[in-house]
Amino acid sequence: MKTISIIIILLFTNSCEKDFSSLYSYDPPEFANDGIHVGTLEEVELDSQMLAKVMGRIYTNKYDQVHSILIYKDGKLVFEEYMEGNKYLYEGQYHYGNRIQWDKDCLHVTMSATKSIVSACIGIAVDKEIIYDVDEPIFNYLPDHQHFKTSGKENITIEQLLTMSSGLEFDEWSTGHGSSANDIDRIHWECQDNPLACVLERSLIENPGEKFNYNSGGTIVLGEILRNASGLDMAEFADEHLFDPLGIDSVAWNRFENGVIAGDGGLKMTSRDMLKVGICFLNDGIWNEQQVISKNWVELSKVDYGNNTGINVPGSDLKRQGYGYSWWTGTLDSPKGALRYYAASGWGGQKIFVIDEVNMVVVFTGGNYVVKNHHREIMERFILAAMTG
Repeated sequence: MKTISIIIILLFTNSCEKDFSSLYSYDPPEFANDGIHVGTLEEVELDSQMLAKVMGRIYTNKYDQVHSILIYKDGKLVFEEYMEGNKYLYEGQYHYGNRIQWDKDCLHVTMSATKSIVSACIGIAVDKEIIYDVDEPIFNYLPDHQHFKTSGKENITIEQLLTMSSGLEFDEWSTGHGSSANDIDRIHWECQDNPLACVLERSLIENPGEKFNYNSGGTIVLGEILRNASGLDMAEFADEHLFDPLGIDSVAWNRFENGVIAGDGGLKMTSRDMLKVGICFLNDGIWNEQQVISKNWVELSKVDYGNNTGINVPGSDLKRQGYGYSWWTGTLDSPKGALRYYAASGWGGQKIFVIDEVNMVVVFTGGNYVVKNHHREIMERFILAAMTG
């Protein structure tokens, strides 16, 4: 009897879930002369009613703060929606600042999705032989920090920083943000005059290359490796070699007091410009018939590196994931079966999903800094379920 009662309750609960799709009316994205082709859901065989349902849930705060959703499919931006929500403010309650209506011109924090941009820049530098090889030791490019080249740390390579497998002691996942017990917060609070030292002074607790350990400090170091190799800081290099070719002309970077770029999560972009990065990766590194990032670097970004599998990421419902060259990997269920994705991902709900198999890029921005994001549920239950073709 108990089992039957539970089944009846579940059926009743599911049947009584409210449908808020009537709160939403679909309008196709507007052409903005920004290099992104636009179209309609009907043209790419996506069910507008499924997307109306998810928008109704967003409007009624079922997923807390989702600030934007953009869907690009079969060469066209076909869905672009912006919602109300709070700007990011570290000191604010729930890390909330002013509440605004987000739109296509608003710069949004990308948080750790910044790391995927830094990785792309490293890839461009390798392609242009500004950096010789990712297998090079990091200290080949850190002339002011040679005194940390001890106790096995001299063996850490650029690739190991890209793949979070440096072996350096670092802990930013066992405690939430807001305390110096979180190593990346400690760097931003206590190491403004020399953040690299606060990363490189850490003990080597694993053999480099063998074990994943999330370390945002390593991405800050990558930015300085690029600066020493190219003579351009991360912002200048990205503008010249990545953003300008993609037609991205409005970004903002955070810096430490000594001028070092906060490559761990300090980039602000519009949602459309995040989409451009995803489209470029979807197209094997090509934008507007120009090879901006090599196909080889794209391939390295979207496959798991070494033992980087089965990673449970705090604040995400995406289950266990893999990690490549600073892009997350995983699978999502769909009417077409399990689909493999790779994604740039940032705290609070910032995402660039790329799904090659169905020729799709999906961008999210959000403000869920203290609650779990629901990207898997939104993608599987509504966006991928909307595919009718």
